[in-house]
Amino acid sequence: MEQDPRDARIMSGEAWEALCETLLKASERVMGDALPDTPRHRSEGFRYLTRFLAAGIVSCVSHNDPDYPVFGRMIDYTMPWGLDNPDCLYLYAPLRGGAAYCVSGKRGTAKHIDLQVNFGHYANGDISSWGTIASMDGTDLETDAEGHFELRIGGEESAGNWLASRDDAEFLLVRQYFEDWEGERPADLLIERIGAEYPMPAPRSDEMARRLEKLQSWLEKGGTLWEKMSQGFLSMPPNSLIIHMPEAAGERSGMRGLAYGMGNFSCGADEAVIIEFRPPSCLHWGVALANVYWECVEYATRQSSLNRAQAKLSDDGMIRMVIAHHDPGVANWLDPGHNVEGTLTARFLQADAAPEIRLEKVPLADLHASLPRDVPRIDAEARAQALERRRRAVLRRFRE
Repeated sequence: MEQDPRDARIMSGEAWEALCETLLKASERVMGDALPDTPRHRSEGFRYLTRFLAAGIVSCVSHNDPDYPVFGRMIDYTMPWGLDNPDCLYLYAPLRGGAAYCVSGKRGTAKHIDLQVNFGHYANGDISSWGTIASMDGTDLETDAEGHFELRIGGEESAGNWLASRDDAEFLLVRQYFEDWEGERPADLLIERIGAEYPMPAPRSDEMARRLEKLQSWLEKGGTLWEKMSQGFLSMPPNSLIIHMPEAAGERSGMRGLAYGMGNFSCGADEAVIIEFRPPSCLHWGVALANVYWECVEYATRQSSLNRAQAKLSDDGMIRMVIAHHDPGVANWLDPGHNVEGTLTARFLQADAAPEIRLEKVPLADLHASLPRDVPRIDAEARAQALERRRRAVLRRFRE
């Protein structure tokens, strides 16, 4: 076994001290002048920092050994960041250029699955340095009758399921999109480096120093990027949304074939915001509310997001959603979780065209007069039942 180099950053504790200093400085993400200073926002902000730290530990430290990779949840219900998607379950595994890997398991029943080999890392906070080397979605993934499969990554190209790699490959990202939250189930996946020898060796000091420095960058550079992006969309005109078509999304570690609609909402206690669009022909779509920290509003116990299977169409084929702080009795209610402003996202997977989305703020007292009479309604008992099913579905998905 190669002798450990006794890296000074670990032996002296320098790497840890630098990480702690960066963590302390991260309070600026909550205490900044552009951020609300109410007790709730401060509490929510510091909770966000702990969640963002936990997510960074997964992708920078605990699940960042490319010789012995293990899938980790880079984004989770308990650690949202970077405008997470309530319909999606994200898995992360590190890769190393020059190495070959095998992903095996059972595909599951999610509406859509996508496996993506990427270079760069979210920890560097530079979108221009990220990119996708190769990807494969569920339509191309070959499985047996029961959904079992094997996928090779790197090495010589082979027949069947294979994804190319490169010397600068850094991680595999697996996205699973769920439409029927109650009925669909996640994939059961295992990743192994081909040729790995067991048992695993002890961690080396130089490698641990690199991981701690990556976590430091995650907090500093990565955190700065997400803050700037959130503030950028919040600075748009109130209740506006722009849609980016997917031509380049799959090249920068985004979801291949996904049209991203990003904007903001502004809704006071005595107001409501109507969102209206005609759904395009697509594989999946969803709309979700997020807070100023660019994490989705709590979506297990609140109906803060809706997808194609959950939302109710009006008789004219239009989708009409209502953002309001109290249940207006409209089926497609979006609960902002007491946020009077926040970010808004709409995602359309493999859409034939970008839909036109209209947002209109109205006085809450005029809401029902502003809506067509055929907008689907719901009573308090049905709402309570729907929310309970929603809560159980989310907790089951992230428990499995």
